[in-house]
Amino acid sequence: MMSTTILIEQPHPGISVITFNRPQAHNALDVASMRQFAALIDGLRTDDSLRALILTGAGTSAFCSGADLVDMSTRPTAAEALEMITIMGDALLALERLPVPVIAAINGYALGGGSEIALACDLRVVDSDARLSFVQIRRGVVPGWGGGQRLMRLVGYSRALEWFLSAKTLRADELQAHGMVSRVTATGQALDGALELARTLIAGDQDAARAIKRLLQAGLNQPYETALAVERAQFPPLWEGETQVKTLQEFLNRRA
Repeated sequence: MMSTTILIEQPHPGISVITFNRPQAHNALDVASMRQFAALIDGLRTDDSLRALILTGAGTSAFCSGADLVDMSTRPTAAEALEMITIMGDALLALERLPVPVIAAINGYALGGGSEIALACDLRVVDSDARLSFVQIRRGVVPGWGGGQRLMRLVGYSRALEWFLSAKTLRADELQAHGMVSRVTATGQALDGALELARTLIAGDQDAARAIKRLLQAGLNQPYETALAVERAQFPPLWEGETQVKTLQEFLNRRA
């Protein structure tokens, strides 16, 4: 699938890359682009060939600078604002719930809503010039796409509150120090780093990989004992799976 503002390609079997493709607008999203993005994510939910997904931005100046303020200026009412944040909020929740690892490859800035997209990914690879900036308060608004809850779960209540109230901008070294990124690459190499990481992550058994994401997300969103039950439930079917049976037999053969 391809549109003028959102691109999707598969540079490696099982790995898809979605690119925000409005470099002239720092990859800001107008409502049409938001709808295209939401439709892409919805389609990927049933793609059994997908093993990992990478999100990135065209060019080197920005991953995504959030909502396109020119387009937003034509939508001044609260009802129109609700429509916009519902499109992206639902899309990012669907992104978060994909059964495969989702990686943000961040060159340059991720501003406002762009930072919220990055936070909705499981992992983040940034280049040395990358910046995450929580600028919503400067425009008199709050995170509307789920970024508030996700940042708090990553760094805790007090730090998230401070960063949002101060419109904090985090450099690559700060992101790494706070455990928010998996890798820091040379300038302009975030996508290459993300592809390398994705190839590593898809090397294992696909069913087990999906089960691992499922049980970890249960721990984020459900009470402890419920999450333990979800984790336990993943094990028995995998025990009968092809990979476990094969590796166990190989072990027994070596002992014999």
